[in-house]
Amino acid sequence: MNSKVGIIIGREYMERVTKKSFIITTILMPLLMLALMFTPILIAEFSEGDSRKLVVIDESGVIAPQMQSTSIYEIVPADSSWQQMLETEAADAVVIIPPAAIEGNAPVELLTNGASSMNLETALTSQINSIIEQTRLKAYNIDNLDTIISSIHSDISLISRQYNADSDNKESSTMLSYALGMVLTMLLYMCLLLYGQMVMTSIIEEKTNRVLELVVSSVKPMQIMLGKICGIGLVAVTQILIWTALIAAMSAFLLPALLPADMTSEIAAMNSGSADMSAMSTDVGVLQAVSMLSDVGYILRLFGLLLLFLVGGFMLYAAIYAAIGSSVDNIQDAGQLQSVVIFPVIIGIIFGMTAAADPTSSLSVVMSIVPFTSPMVMMARIPYDIPGWQIIASLVVLYASFFVMVWLAGKIYRVGIFMYGKKPSFKELVRWMRYK
Repeated sequence: MNSKVGIIIGREYMERVTKKSFIITTILMPLLMLALMFTPILIAEFSEGDSRKLVVIDESGVIAPQMQSTSIYEIVPADSSWQQMLETEAADAVVIIPPAAIEGNAPVELLTNGASSMNLETALTSQINSIIEQTRLKAYNIDNLDTIISSIHSDISLISRQYNADSDNKESSTMLSYALGMVLTMLLYMCLLLYGQMVMTSIIEEKTNRVLELVVSSVKPMQIMLGKICGIGLVAVTQILIWTALIAAMSAFLLPALLPADMTSEIAAMNSGSADMSAMSTDVGVLQAVSMLSDVGYILRLFGLLLLFLVGGFMLYAAIYAAIGSSVDNIQDAGQLQSVVIFPVIIGIIFGMTAAADPTSSLSVVMSIVPFTSPMVMMARIPYDIPGWQIIASLVVLYASFFVMVWLAGKIYRVGIFMYGKKPSFKELVRWMRYK
């Protein structure tokens, strides 16, 4: 590599990788991801509100005697009129059950002192529906009807494996593949925009300070642009490599240490094909997901492919950002031109969601080959263990496209860095690309 380009790469890289903000975010991001995974569980555990006092006015005379208090509401007797109990706050809510609720599905009315809540309404509706169903069943006068219905109830688990004629069928978890696909897609999306904008901002600042005019006297414009793109790209690669090491360590050491012994033995039995699925104490889907997460080779493969698509996608979009940064004088002027970059990235996110839900559809395959959307869409499909030739084809098209885009952006860059005082139109940018 040209020594001048290497100097620019080193400067851009060290300027950002030694910042405290980079070090802090790099270390905290895996911890933040773990916190986000467990936050919904903690919220569900500790977010239960105070129990509400509930008065039931049952005009049917059948439902109220069977209702029971729960952790969400406490059924209290009416010691006066329900209107007076609400006014004196002796009750928080009143349920009025009409006579036709059992036979005709007449709506039940809930009157509350203040705002209602979804937890209260869901729990109340569930209990009343259960009582009505049991009452209707008894009307058929069939002995042991509850037992009969319970005995015919089915709750099967679906075990998903990928067929392989040359080896054992591979365990897979659609639930985890979907989650991983969305996480990797969003991670790539953030890196492309964040680090791409760093390239643009750096160029605009140096252009405004007239630094580029001094640098270009000894370094070619194309070398400056490549140095900036590669230097900032290495910062993104460094961050992903650190995350990969941390997550792989968690997968290899932390996750197995946290698993109960019985779950560990069930996973081992499932992976060996000797497990009795009907005797499993843990949900099969959970076992499949944990098995995939504890596979260090699988994690390294995912992040290895993430790096390849990050580099290709970053170089593609960073070249566009560099062209935009060189053609304007300030961030405000760059705002409108950024739509050229942001729009296809958002399209990639939208199709990435579609691909995560159905990775084998024709639309998902096509959009994972189109270079402007392929990084996001392909990362949504990769956790499903799609055919290798599709990944290779996507990478080939992506890297070929970024070489073309760097060449075109270089033509804009060499003209734009000397232009001041006027925001160019798209027509002028095309004309700059045609200059020889």
